Amino acid sequence: MEGDFLRFFRNKEIVEKIVKKIEEKAKHLEIIKIMHVCGTHEWTIAHFGIRSLLPDNIKVVAGPGCPVCVTPANEIDAIANLSLEKDVIVTTFGDVFRVPGSKTSLIEAKAMGGDVRIVYSISESIEIAKKTNRKVVHFSIGFETTAPTTALEILRNPPENFSAFVTHKLIPPAMEFLLKQGCKIDGFICPGHVSTIIGARPYRSLAEAYRKPMVIAGFEPLDVIIGIFNIITQIEEGTYYVYNEYSRAVKEEGNIEALRLLNEAFEYSDSWWRGIGLIERSGLKLKSKYEKYDALKKFNMELAKEDYMPEGCKCGEVLKGEIMPEECPLFKKVCTPTHPIGPCMVSIEGACAIAYKHSIKVF
Repeated sequence: MEGDFLRFFRNKEIVEKIVKKIEEKAKHLEIIKIMHVCGTHEWTIAHFGIRSLLPDNIKVVAGPGCPVCVTPANEIDAIANLSLEKDVIVTTFGDVFRVPGSKTSLIEAKAMGGDVRIVYSISESIEIAKKTNRKVVHFSIGFETTAPTTALEILRNPPENFSAFVTHKLIPPAMEFLLKQGCKIDGFICPGHVSTIIGARPYRSLAEAYRKPMVIAGFEPLDVIIGIFNIITQIEEGTYYVYNEYSRAVKEEGNIEALRLLNEAFEYSDSWWRGIGLIERSGLKLKSKYEKYDALKKFNMELAKEDYMPEGCKCGEVLKGEIMPEECPLFKKVCTPTHPIGPCMVSIEGACAIAYKHSIKVF
């Protein structure tokens, strides 16, 4: 069954037929910029050379769809410093381990003696807490996709020596922020994973208010090409709505149980997005009745009021879709996956890391 699925969604002939339809429509259009907000979409687009198939006036750019990339430097600094406390164990996901803050990173903190451990889930961090008397802090990053697992474990009343440094962020407010800032975006490919949680509904008001076509797409080449075709069609027709191409996984109302967990454990907060700025109600924080699990309060942590980016680094412009990774002066020169200067070169979902690893090729 899986083989049949991949053969269909990676069928070169079907993709080429849709590309020809895009080419016909594009003849009558000016330059169109389509933004996606998902690292996996960027991987598909780069890996299969989808940009090389499109007409020159159809541009597809990456937006702030990498949670590691938009985690502020001051949060990296704070959790790294916390790991250097003698009685604290910090757990984190592997893709944030090497992200540079303004002063240090978690991998550097570990080299200085900090107890930093890579885990695959927050539940693994809680198991560590159950087996020690030391304080265990989990660095809870991610979008709406991973936030429900944090909520679930907090609602299960983990041990008293466990807490979470919560820095979950929400995608729709970031999309609206970019539109309010006047970023040149003609349509959005909405994130697939996030949409399985929040559904199609949150995008509809954005499409209407800002008159922008939007498509929720899956992660195979055919998914993405259909998404691009639908956006081009909406632009040609002068319409703007949300088309759910990924209906095999995304429901209108989303995942009701996951949304219930989020609503029970969290409340909205204003949140800094690295390279982008402060976005209202774009973050999540634990409700006051769960503050005993809030690392920021437990350790009286104060975050620096700055949005640091290394000198010469253009990750902010990449995250806002203003430039492609190759246009950054540091790209492939001093900034590489083995020596990342900016956050977009670290994570497997970072646009710069993807661009570095995947040369342009025809699908």
